[in-house]
Amino acid sequence: MRYSNLAFAVIFILSGLSANAQNMTLSKDELIAITPKWEGERFPDGRPKVKDNILERMKKISLEQAWSVLRGEGYSHQYEENWKNIHAGETLVGRVLTAQYMPLRPEVRELLEKKGAKDGRIGDMVSWPIDMLGKGDVYVADSYGKGENGPIIGDNLGTSIAAKSGNGVIINGTVRDLDGLSEIPGFTSFIRGSHPSYQQEMMLTGINIPIRIGSVTVLPGDIVLGKGDGVIFVPPHLAEKVVKTGELVLLRDQFGHLRLREGKYTPGQIDRKWTADIEKDFSMWLKKNIGELPVPKEEIEELLKTRTW
Repeated sequence: MRYSNLAFAVIFILSGLSANAQNMTLSKDELIAITPKWEGERFPDGRPKVKDNILERMKKISLEQAWSVLRGEGYSHQYEENWKNIHAGETLVGRVLTAQYMPLRPEVRELLEKKGAKDGRIGDMVSWPIDMLGKGDVYVADSYGKGENGPIIGDNLGTSIAAKSGNGVIINGTVRDLDGLSEIPGFTSFIRGSHPSYQQEMMLTGINIPIRIGSVTVLPGDIVLGKGDGVIFVPPHLAEKVVKTGELVLLRDQFGHLRLREGKYTPGQIDRKWTADIEKDFSMWLKKNIGELPVPKEEIEELLKTRTW
């Protein structure tokens, strides 16, 4: 029998198939199993731990650059659009911690609450994923687009999220207290909308499990890149490639725009495969301006080692 991602955690909890079922999460071994291409460091819960400097550098990468790399690697369903960005114009980058909500089924919620109490979880279900957040995390929740009686956070929980993670959220649904959330520094968040009500007739069925956000399957430990009204979820094993490829494109664009403003080259020369003379000019420009470019100096030095012109 095949099950959807939405029911994944509930099945574990009700069947007792997982030793970690009481925690509503996948076990460390299960998280490792669903992210087999990641070979780096992991968190104690099993999530891939992409390095902080990669996250910081990711902020300068455009959605187009990231999309192109992922598409080229065979990941064609990583982008989701039509969001409302609470802090318009700001960028959100971080490591995913997932949460799955479903419409209320009383007997299931009762069982989940008993499991949560046994495991020492505090307060209402909506606070449980927040208690697990660490610095650099992004709380990504699927609340199935519910509007009225659907907001799973307001400014109190938002303040806690920001304090724990240093980031905002991505919620496939609504929030409340939008004015208060907008005033939280650094709380760049992507939501479907807001509503003055609060969550009712809902239940939290899984934390750190695969979830669906629009057309994207999102895994714990993915890297969020959110800008404008779009969000890309980058598989952790491709995060460094996205950054390095994006940085090279950024440098080439900066060089190309400069030379176009100077009139040294025509658009037809720049907007095509560059000649050896232009590539040589680009290398010389990199060396001359190495300390002033929006890419770490050591990365440019490494790039220059691979260039033969």
